[in-house]
Amino acid sequence: MRCMYCGHIDSKVVDSRSTDDGTAIRRRRECLNCGKRFTTYEKIESVPIIVVKKDKSRQSFDREKLERGILNACASRPVPLQTIDSMISDIESALHNTLQREVSSEKIGEMVMERLRDIDEVAYVRFASVYKQFKDIETFQEELKKLSQNKN
Repeated sequence: MRCMYCGHIDSKVVDSRSTDDGTAIRRRRECLNCGKRFTTYEKIESVPIIVVKKDKSRQSFDREKLERGILNACASRPVPLQTIDSMISDIESALHNTLQREVSSEKIGEMVMERLRDIDEVAYVRFASVYKQFKDIETFQEELKKLSQNKN
């Protein structure tokens, strides 16, 4: 690490500790040339996930937007908030683990529906009706039929 006082490239770490929120490591360093001390911070670099919408526009992944959609689907249903938060974290982790910088909104929708199907069938159908934009009652009934077939 380059010394901020003399510009020398070599320094030694004198002390390391986590920040209060645990998101970074604070390091006290001492320049091997001038002996002055300075502080550096080390944190995980997060690669932003870009969501490719159906109209091919792109926007940053928004955890809160995903949460709102799932909360709307689960409204008045016996789904604990902890379960919803865990599901969102699971989806977010899965997206980061793919190592792809871009993901389609369809892929995210499928991930949500896959998890909601196991948690609450009514919430699943609510989410699917918005996500798949059911145009008529027949499309809605087809989805219900698929749901009951997967159950058997």
